[in-house]
Amino acid sequence: MHPPATALVTGATQGIGRATAFALGRAGYRVGICSRTAAKVERLKEELAAAGIQAAGAAADVADPAGVHRAVAAIASDLGEIEVLINNAGVLIARPFEELTVEDWDVTMSTNLRGLFLVTREVLPGMRLRGRGTIVNVSSLSGRTGFVGGAAYAASKHGVLGFSRSLMLEVRKENIRVVAICPGSVDTGMLSDQPMLKSDAGRILRPDDVAETILHTLCLPDRAMVSELDIRPTNP
Repeated sequence: MHPPATALVTGATQGIGRATAFALGRAGYRVGICSRTAAKVERLKEELAAAGIQAAGAAADVADPAGVHRAVAAIASDLGEIEVLINNAGVLIARPFEELTVEDWDVTMSTNLRGLFLVTREVLPGMRLRGRGTIVNVSSLSGRTGFVGGAAYAASKHGVLGFSRSLMLEVRKENIRVVAICPGSVDTGMLSDQPMLKSDAGRILRPDDVAETILHTLCLPDRAMVSELDIRPTNP
């Protein structure tokens, strides 16, 4: 969908989500933001407004069905029906398999897959009713390749790919596009918090790189769709 339209970004207050919110807003979209922490949502709303971007926000855990329902309803009430969904919320826990706990596994799957399902379930019926919409799911190259210490994270991101491929086949005849974006290593707080994952911040991707890639997929004519897209550092 092309602006003006309402886009919802989950996991919006940092990293790829934050960069995407600004990229969409600068391109003319009305931007709905969702994240766990109310204070961070309010702060980002103020920053977007200061940049001249029409924005609304709601705090919610994407793994909580009732919270997701309230957040989507509030944003749609403020900005209009959601025509673009950016499923970006995610967690990264990287540790050797034998150190991986059941809680680590459940937290990863709850946010990265359950949350994806719940937010999409809230937004998709409106897209179907209007006969248009775009859903962008942020996966990862690790969902294709795996990495040492990434059993939970890579499994969840492989699941995002399977979800995206299946949903795309189900809804494309209704003029709804489903896109899976697969970035390589990105310089975010999520990555730097993991001691196992050492990267040269000057050479890996930045959140703006991924945000601009997402925006480019939305700029295609409605008759065209990128279903999966890898984005890699040029010289990691």
